[in-house]
Amino acid sequence: MGIVNVTPDSFSDGGKFLDPAKAVAHALELAAQGAEILDIGGESTRPGAEPVAETEELHRVLPVIEQLVSRVKIPLSIDTVKPAVARAALQAGACIVNDVAARREDEAMWRIVAEFGAGYICMHAQGTPQTMQTNPVYADVVREVGEFFAGQLKKLNAGGVAADQVALDVGIGFGKTVEHNLQLLANLRRFTTLARPLLIGVSRKSFIGKLLGVDLAARLPASLAGASLAVESGAQIIRAHDVAETVQAVRMTEAVLARTKK
Repeated sequence: MGIVNVTPDSFSDGGKFLDPAKAVAHALELAAQGAEILDIGGESTRPGAEPVAETEELHRVLPVIEQLVSRVKIPLSIDTVKPAVARAALQAGACIVNDVAARREDEAMWRIVAEFGAGYICMHAQGTPQTMQTNPVYADVVREVGEFFAGQLKKLNAGGVAADQVALDVGIGFGKTVEHNLQLLANLRRFTTLARPLLIGVSRKSFIGKLLGVDLAARLPASLAGASLAVESGAQIIRAHDVAETVQAVRMTEAVLARTKK
């Protein structure tokens, strides 16, 4: 899954692709590099990010989706927490909703997903972007995230979203300390018992910098290590900024795993 941030303030590439033409060109490049899904977002969810007005978010993402629909053959995902933005994006040709606010109680987003028969990425997060890294606390992060997924799958089903529409994302960096992130990555296979695809996003995230003492520009090796470990643990979708490099890492991991003796 290639990341297309149409934002001025995303932690990694904010401002680089705010212009729709640049965002489209970037998305086409990611597709050429091997992205099998493009995830388009118009609101940063980095720690401390401020919310974006619905009209502004629509202004950012819709021109990009409308242009890409006729130019790529791979699925388009809308990265949003707003039901109205999700609806407009699905109407424009997106077919997946990537919901970092999947902890929601309001069913409006789920009703839209059910109406369109769209894919839905259910991501675990503690708190909001404004508060999530203030003091995240868990008794057992792996158990609690697993319980969250099990509960949300039941709620989604009750709201008309079938299980086979849903992928699960443990939400690395979303209301987690470095230790929480490492525990989740070390125990990803536990979540495969839910029989849904796992999406993992470790690309360039701040916990890498905190753990290894490297700045943003130097986090690619650790991002690739995280992606390969996630694939080995059963993840099916890797969300990444550096698509060409990630594709190589994933394909090598898959080639080795395919030859593992049973």
